[in-house]
Amino acid sequence: MALKRRAFLQRAGIFATLGFSEASFGLLSQRYQQALAQPTGRKLALLVGINQYPESVCDYPPQGSALSGCLTDVELQYELLLNRFGFAPADIRLLTNQAATREAIETSFLEHLVEQAAPGDLVLFHFSGLGSQVQIEGRQQNSLVPVDGQLPTADQPLVQDIMQETLALLLQSLPTRQVITLLDAGFSRLGRTTQGNLRIRSRPSAPVGAIAESELALQDRLRRQLPKAQRSQPPGLLLNAGTNSQLVAEAQWDGFSAGLFTYALTQQLWGDASLSVSFTQAAALVQRQTGAQQQPLATGQMLSIGRAEPKAAGVIRHIEPDGKLDLWLAGLPAAVLETQTGSLFAAELATEAEPVLIQLRSWTGLAVTARSLSPVVLRPGQLLRELLRILPRDLRLTVGLDPELERIERVDATSAFAAIPRITAVATGEASDLLFGKPKLPLLAASLPRPSSAAPDAAILDPPAAPLLKGGYGLFYPGHDAVPSTLNPTAEAVKTAVARLKPQLKTLLAIKLLRITQNASSQLQVQAKLKLVSPEAKPVFQQGTLPIQPSQSGSDPLSPPVLPAGGQIQYLLENAGDRPVYFLLIGLNANGNPVLFYPANPLIAAGDSIAVPSVNGARNGGGWLLQTATGLAETHVLFSIAPFTQTSQLLAASPQFEIDQLLALTNPLAVVEAILADLHQASAEGNAKLPVEVPADSYALDINAWASFSFLYQVALQSPVG
Repeated sequence: MALKRRAFLQRAGIFATLGFSEASFGLLSQRYQQALAQPTGRKLALLVGINQYPESVCDYPPQGSALSGCLTDVELQYELLLNRFGFAPADIRLLTNQAATREAIETSFLEHLVEQAAPGDLVLFHFSGLGSQVQIEGRQQNSLVPVDGQLPTADQPLVQDIMQETLALLLQSLPTRQVITLLDAGFSRLGRTTQGNLRIRSRPSAPVGAIAESELALQDRLRRQLPKAQRSQPPGLLLNAGTNSQLVAEAQWDGFSAGLFTYALTQQLWGDASLSVSFTQAAALVQRQTGAQQQPLATGQMLSIGRAEPKAAGVIRHIEPDGKLDLWLAGLPAAVLETQTGSLFAAELATEAEPVLIQLRSWTGLAVTARSLSPVVLRPGQLLRELLRILPRDLRLTVGLDPELERIERVDATSAFAAIPRITAVATGEASDLLFGKPKLPLLAASLPRPSSAAPDAAILDPPAAPLLKGGYGLFYPGHDAVPSTLNPTAEAVKTAVARLKPQLKTLLAIKLLRITQNASSQLQVQAKLKLVSPEAKPVFQQGTLPIQPSQSGSDPLSPPVLPAGGQIQYLLENAGDRPVYFLLIGLNANGNPVLFYPANPLIAAGDSIAVPSVNGARNGGGWLLQTATGLAETHVLFSIAPFTQTSQLLAASPQFEIDQLLALTNPLAVVEAILADLHQASAEGNAKLPVEVPADSYALDINAWASFSFLYQVALQSPVG
């Protein structure tokens, strides 16, 4: 069947039924990964990314490019499909910037996907760029904005976008039901182009116009050529970066920009394809940046399971004549990649008994320059696994200054932050961990300072009313959600505010250090499961280096999970290996306060498992009591082949320290640095066998000496899991 050109969803609500609070993203990730990995006859992909929109398309003056991360999204998907899931280069078509016109996108969809696919083949369509809402004859529709999607005017009232109905018809025209559609574009009318330190991927307003005759003719032709059996909702699985009314954003990291959703998802998919990918973590990364302002959604059918390449951190993309290696390391979290100072990776070759060692030299964004430590000939396309993570001991926390601050406020803030060790202030728009400024919305009670001495499992009641902030300052996540306990409801000087925030800054630096310990690539055979104990017993979700088994309850994990305030939780830790491991738990509660659990017996024997807290050790029945305060909690579960000696000594010196109880930390940065020192020491024996010198001002962590998993969950009033 010879078809020509375009479209989007059958109707606005068809794929907008599942969000963070309803969708099972563990299942969603499994569907996506299984679909990519399944052994089909052919795998076809069309990847579209547009940064350089002209002003006549955006309805606001672009400064340079309207967006910055869409081409990175295309590159992320291309490398993933090519190197992890066996797509042939000729079967992946790219349309970027000026090539991504409406006609080119629609024609490529028909010629590359519809006309080439056969029943049972896998088809993937990805779009990163601007989305829009448009008014057509009084009816609101969603659309994807091509590079030539001119705004309607009085002289030219036609809407030049790819309309939702067209995309739905194109998808229905595919001869295969094995289809994945990923849209990293927004359909909200937020009236602005940025949110905090994020760039919004939707037009600020909804243009009013009429659909072009050529577009209507294409829709009519597609409908007439569709068999009746295919005139329903589009096939396969649709992944949307956000709901119609919400923010969809891209972020700036050190050296690159990317869509929050695309980067989080593809980074997770570089992991072991034999596992259900922990989309819980990918979704939580999005929420950590935006709060609840961006909620990826999905719907569609379950696709059959298959296999992909082994898990990897990245791939060799190119080898220079002088032997220099160009790597792509999208399998590492950005927080880890940005700290690399000579880390080691390994290439497994069938012809070699030992892995070939590769050492990082420099990096720009996700692209890394490296050198081989062996004369063995390598090749492009060789997958790499992480071997030795070398991290600077003086890692810094970067704080962006809100551009709405007055010039004198920014000058004072820069000076005040410079006086705090390991804190750096930068202009908004540059890569940063946090923002400093004033709230733009009514002050939330959870953002007000709370007593740091409050017991971590005590009930802390929120004030009945949320006052408006008059003049105080605070810290914000990149999407401009307030960091808990950092806002002041009264006016204050900038330098006074920065001095007040020193404890929170130290805590946030400690959490940044914890996040760079995340390691699911270890050969330790360990697993951690989060369980809700009351008001009802339910598994929540699990992470580990072991294959994840489906929940016996049949309920799928939420991403991130929503747990009831006042409920009780418990962690189940398993060591399926042949050697004992040590463990501890550390993180932030829903108030944003640092907490730690150090057991009386921190050892899990080989083949054994334990509950934390144990029924005998819990103060409140079978688990820890979740506070009535609401917010996002974050717990890191760490396993090590050696005891946490320096950590335990530091804790023992604290007068409030209690073994086997959840402890509110007063010195989180010192504790986390002790943990890193212990992991460094645990790695020392293995590191001594490696042909590299570790700088004295660095930690050198052997990937197989420890494992670390991050659990993020939302605490909400009367919001049970499931």
